[in-house]
Amino acid sequence: MGILAKLKENALKLDKSIILPDGNDERTIKAAYELLHENICKVSLVGDAKYILPIYEKLNPEKDLHIIDIKNNEYLEQFTEHYYEKRKSKGETKESAYNSIIRPCYFGAVAVDLGVYDGCVAGSLSSSAEVLRGALKGIGMQKGMSKISSFIIMETPILEYGSKGTFFMADIAINPNPDAETLAEIAISTSDSYKLLMEEEAKIALLSFSTLGSAEGESIDKVRQALNIVKEKRSDILIEGEIQFDAALIKEVGARKAPNSQVAGNANVFIFPNLDAGNIGYKITERMCKGAYATGPILQGLAKPMNDLSRGCSYTDIKNAALVTIYQSGI
Repeated sequence: MGILAKLKENALKLDKSIILPDGNDERTIKAAYELLHENICKVSLVGDAKYILPIYEKLNPEKDLHIIDIKNNEYLEQFTEHYYEKRKSKGETKESAYNSIIRPCYFGAVAVDLGVYDGCVAGSLSSSAEVLRGALKGIGMQKGMSKISSFIIMETPILEYGSKGTFFMADIAINPNPDAETLAEIAISTSDSYKLLMEEEAKIALLSFSTLGSAEGESIDKVRQALNIVKEKRSDILIEGEIQFDAALIKEVGARKAPNSQVAGNANVFIFPNLDAGNIGYKITERMCKGAYATGPILQGLAKPMNDLSRGCSYTDIKNAALVTIYQSGI
């Protein structure tokens, strides 16, 4: 069973709810229709009913669609007060809190923070910056984490690699040039995300152009420092670094370059040293490996689940992000 099929099976057993702030978007409306039609979760769209309903009704729905008009919503006062209390120490006023809450991504984030919804998926219309600001200010960071990061779930038909062809890759969307501490946080977050979603042990490769001392340089030193930080903070994580991609992926190469490593040749999570490498790497894999499929980017490090989408996403991408978000929200 593929990861997305497993996530859907999980969602069908639960009674979760997702809020979609970018309701005035045909892709979001189609995704909401499918989520409701397949009984995956409850869905609310933030937007203009006069725009949304005619599009939704053309799909011949069996279920009503809940649409939120923020300025006339029953939760507006409660959300504004909560946001004000959460951020007044940072200079927030009642007026500025209200002006934030009437922005869809902020409204969605606070709705999740207060438990009115189990998760939020945005980004088909909203910029990534707006989604991330809403998430950081409205939800905040998971205890022990200081940075949001992102990962991609990459499914490929090459079953001998990773977990039957499935890998996680991070960070591919958020942190341009992470220092050693941030790189370690990315590795820890992605390890936990992998264990949560795949229900098996993560084998983390901290990628570099060097394998265990075959080269030297400032970027390699950063990866080595990140490795030591992870080992100090989380001795339970199976991690190797610095290691080249081929040594991490292919058993024969790993056996030659890192014969004593438990990760070499067996990695299922790839941590890239910077955003250039991560974004390029996952897109090469997706485009050049026939049959490969990427889900994400998925955000991690937040106290509660909220996920960002590319503005070039399809309605299927929105639906799949909702499946991951439901799983992140727990049982």
